[in-house]
Amino acid sequence: MRFFKFLNESAIRLLFAVFTTVASVPLASLAEPGHGIAMYGEPALPEGFSHLPYARPDAPKGGTIRLAEPGSFDSLKPWVLAGNPVWAVGIHVPETLMFRSIDEPFTLYGLLAESVEAAPDRSWVEFTLRPEARFSDGSPVTVEDVMWSYETLATQGHPRYHGAWAKVASMEQTGPRQVRFTFTEPDRELAMLMGMRPILKKAQWEGRDFSQSGLEVPIGSGAYVVAHVDPGRSITFRRNPDYWGKDLPVNRGLHNFDTIRYDYFSDANAMFEAFKAGEIDLWRELVAKRWEQNFDFPAVRDGRVVKSEIPHGRPSGIIGLVMNMRNPLFQDWRVRQAMIEAFNFRFVNMTLTGGEDARITSYFSNSDLGMDHGPATGREAGLLAPFADELPPGTIEGYNLPEGGERMLDRAGISRALGLLEDAGWTVDDSGTLRDASGQPFRFEILLNQSGSAMRTAAETRQIVDIFTQSLRNIGVTPTVTLLDSAQYIERTNNYQFDMTWFERGLSLSPGNEQLIYWGADGMDQPGSRNWMGMDSPAAEAMIRHMLSAGDEQDFLAATRALDRILTAGRYVIPVSYSRISRLAHKSDLRYPDRIPLYGDWPGFLPETWWNEEKK
Repeated sequence: MRFFKFLNESAIRLLFAVFTTVASVPLASLAEPGHGIAMYGEPALPEGFSHLPYARPDAPKGGTIRLAEPGSFDSLKPWVLAGNPVWAVGIHVPETLMFRSIDEPFTLYGLLAESVEAAPDRSWVEFTLRPEARFSDGSPVTVEDVMWSYETLATQGHPRYHGAWAKVASMEQTGPRQVRFTFTEPDRELAMLMGMRPILKKAQWEGRDFSQSGLEVPIGSGAYVVAHVDPGRSITFRRNPDYWGKDLPVNRGLHNFDTIRYDYFSDANAMFEAFKAGEIDLWRELVAKRWEQNFDFPAVRDGRVVKSEIPHGRPSGIIGLVMNMRNPLFQDWRVRQAMIEAFNFRFVNMTLTGGEDARITSYFSNSDLGMDHGPATGREAGLLAPFADELPPGTIEGYNLPEGGERMLDRAGISRALGLLEDAGWTVDDSGTLRDASGQPFRFEILLNQSGSAMRTAAETRQIVDIFTQSLRNIGVTPTVTLLDSAQYIERTNNYQFDMTWFERGLSLSPGNEQLIYWGADGMDQPGSRNWMGMDSPAAEAMIRHMLSAGDEQDFLAATRALDRILTAGRYVIPVSYSRISRLAHKSDLRYPDRIPLYGDWPGFLPETWWNEEKK
């Protein structure tokens, strides 16, 4: 009040008028544009930062890196459901409005967008395009391209784009270079998701059925263009010398190779032999036992190939055999637990990895997002309480996987499996066959991709399944194992035509709307969703909604841990092991920065941060 005694009456009235006006301004209008956006708090890197902390800004440019992929391809459109696409096209050719840092959970920095502005309650987000942004053909990236891309991906693109778009109330151009998205419901992540859609050139695809696969080379604004395609066999990307964004802070030290080539091989064995022969430059070893035993060949002994171990701090995700509950056989949790009991993890792990890799104990294990295996407490317990009657045993009380035995026959596990099956109405008859009360045998198919997967070779998954099927014979079950080529396998899994199959879902430190694609009830019938187990869990969807609307990090952690409990105690997947490091054998001329990002060997690390440098 001492301040006011120096003002005359008119000045005081004017001052109070100003205060009253400011106080009446809606909070949403007080938002300011920024160089980045984080889920909670502020981005770690300040405005004007010089480069990403995990990139070497003076990394040499030039050279070629040759990489390998299993299987084949028949499409250059990884944004649609149809076809078997080259996923790398989506990595190297188009760009997004914002850039995801793999050193910070839930943080984005400007890429095509020079700034981002969001309401304090995240009810809307607005992006301002950089005036210098260009497609590889020299044409400018416009708001029109942005709006067309978002709407087309949402209506004709892969189902993974549909969920978030359903929460967009409006998309509008608010200035020459501005586009604003307004949302229908509270969801803090939506403001970030709107920055992560690929921006494609409207003029290339307008008036055509975008949902169809094809080999037409897409035009993007990214650092690389498609230089050569040998359908089904190889694809080569060339660094664009006129790339518009090469000097942006988020790009300094990235995109160092002049050429990136991907060759496709029939299976992992052929890939490894090509690596040993020097035809490809890098091998990602997935099995600890092979890492110790299989790398004594001439190129390693004379130093042309070196072995690198890349640590990471991301969640384990889930890897193993998923049971499809669209088949009534697996709808009873006791049956699913019996399958888990019959799977002798300890013996499998000793056989394949020498026991060096840890078992996946929950979907978010190896991170702060993972559940505690004891009883739920505090906020977690409060979130789960309304669903207590519908959750399987162990969700709230605590759940642990069986350890298994050192010998192939785990008698204790088999005994527990038989007890659970008997409780569920299945018994072994005099012929040694497991049957229900009507005499129907317990039969199902295990579907496998003969090209393997991202995390396991075909030989490894087959070995795991062979040990499992031998164990199942002890409870009167003999499943059929079917191997398909990649195209047939994708077709069947996209349409959920399997009983059990190999399943891999990498999970990040920033889970959000994609969790609905993985576990949401909409994926029960929608082809191409990631909900392979056929989950229909109101409890899981409620936890995801809590994650998305959490007002602070502690609420978010509680909701994520509660979701982890629901997924793990749901017994949908028979988990195997994971590694806390990535094992990369590579040509000695290939280098990477000393500073490893939080996510480690994750999309955005290889080949983006690597470079070619001959040994001195």
